Amino acid sequence: MLVYKKEELVRFVEEAKPYARDGKVADYIPALGKANPNELSIAIYMPDGQVIDAGDVTVKVTLQSISKIIALALVLIDCGEEKVFRKVGMEPTGDPFHSIAKLEDMQPAKPLNPMINAGALAVTHMIRGGSVEERLVRLLAFVRRLAGNESISYSKEVAQSEFATAFLNRSLCYFLKQHGIIDEDVEELMDLYTKQCAIEMTCIDLAHIGLVLALDGRDPQSGEPLMPPDVARICKTFMVTCGMYNASGEFAIKIGIPAKSGVSGGILAAVSKRCGIGIFGPALDGKGNSLTGMKLLELLSKTYSLSIF
Repeated sequence: MLVYKKEELVRFVEEAKPYARDGKVADYIPALGKANPNELSIAIYMPDGQVIDAGDVTVKVTLQSISKIIALALVLIDCGEEKVFRKVGMEPTGDPFHSIAKLEDMQPAKPLNPMINAGALAVTHMIRGGSVEERLVRLLAFVRRLAGNESISYSKEVAQSEFATAFLNRSLCYFLKQHGIIDEDVEELMDLYTKQCAIEMTCIDLAHIGLVLALDGRDPQSGEPLMPPDVARICKTFMVTCGMYNASGEFAIKIGIPAKSGVSGGILAAVSKRCGIGIFGPALDGKGNSLTGMKLLELLSKTYSLSIF
């Protein structure tokens, strides 16, 4: 088993931090614009329960697009592959995460994958429950089990900020509704989706979820299956092909770890059978990925030969 050294992690964090100068926080969501772009933290969760960290890992991060992979796992468990992939495809787009372009070109007009916003909205639509509140409770219960933390909730401030400014996502919803991909009230779906994106946790919680995926869906403490191995496999495959937005190909070549980013600056990564990784670095590149987080993962991957390729 690899031994990660805290002093080496601290050095990697300091080496990656200067890259923040080339990025900016996601201020198009007003509440996220308050983040300090120079923050950077990482936690690595090992199968034996050991956590190695650097930076302020007590800071809470809203999941944003990282929540897409968790919602996908829940819906695959609820509905099965056949139903899910009737509504959303499996292919990378090469387009920005909020693009509507491919939807207009596709016949039938379904989102190409669950990691772009249109696909994520279609997946969230499939979360079972009789109300927004009931569906959110089910999603939060699943998140808490994956993170091993019963105190996880969502940021009302961030959810409200996103709900008030999510005009493009509403447009995607109406397009999906026109083409029969969703059939619920758009405002209710937006209410659920913005709360889903605003679920918040620490880097340690993120790393624990990454470890569950790395262990093919099993709880690292109890060995209990939290999701079927096939669901974990599908999620990790999407993390490789689409997890870093339209930079996923370059990320696979340079770093080669299944990972999912969010515009809060969070990154969730799963190194098969070896560890889960949680990172927070809110300075983003033009594609919505954490600049400092990606540099940190690049240093880790090269030092410890973590690439799956």
